[in-house]
Amino acid sequence: MEYSKIIAITGLPGLYELINSKTDGAIVRSLDDKTTRFVSSRIHQFSHLESIEVYTVRDNVNLVDVLNAMESSGEKLPDEKNDAEIKKYFQKVYADLDFDRVYNSDLKKMVKWFSTLKKNDVEIKLTEPEEVEEPVAEEVEENKKEVKKEKAAKPAAVEEKPKPVKKAKAEPAAEKPKEKKETKKKPDEKKKTEDKKEKKAAKETPKKSPAKKKSK
Repeated sequence: MEYSKIIAITGLPGLYELINSKTDGAIVRSLDDKTTRFVSSRIHQFSHLESIEVYTVRDNVNLVDVLNAMESSGEKLPDEKNDAEIKKYFQKVYADLDFDRVYNSDLKKMVKWFSTLKKNDVEIKLTEPEEVEEPVAEEVEENKKEVKKEKAAKPAAVEEKPKPVKKAKAEPAAEKPKEKKETKKKPDEKKKTEDKKEKKAAKETPKKSPAKKKSK
C-alpha cells in the first residue's frame, strides 16, 4: 500500500486508501475495517497525507517528517486519552512543534494515524519525483535552440534566392519631331508685309525740310 494513496476524510474517523476518484466523490477503503464505500465530495472533503503540513516554531514541515521522527525515536506511543502524556511524548520526539497552534486534538490524530499506518505496513515516505521529466526538458530546450538557429538562418537563405525581375514597362517610343510645314503665304499677305516694311523704312529715314523761297 502506497503512502501517496492514503487520505483523511472530514467527518469520518481513521484513514482510507483512495481506490478510484470520480467527479462527485471517490471510492475508498478503510484501513481499519477494510470496508469499501463511496464518499460524496459534496458532503466530505479529502486530504492526502502527503499534502498535510504541521506548524513548528520555524518553518512548517510536512507531516511525513513528524511521522518519521516518531518512527526513528523508539519511544513508546502514549495513551491516546491522556493529553499530558501525549504532549510530553511529542516534546521528546519533535520538540520544534508549535504547541500553541498544534492542538491536543491534532496530536492525538497523529498518534492514531501513525499506529494505523504501522499496522497496515505502509512505508511512510513522500512520492519521489520522476526523473524522466529532466531529459524531456533538455530536449525541449535543444529543440528551441534548433528552431532559433533555423530562424536566424532563414534571412540568409532568402537573400541568396534571386529575386524575380519585374518586367519594365515598355516606354512609349519617342515621337519624332514633327516637321514644320512651311506655310505658303498668300499673295495678299505678301503685299501687306512688303507695305509694312516700306512704311517702316520711310519712318526711319529723316525728312528733308522744304527749301525756303527767296524773297525778291
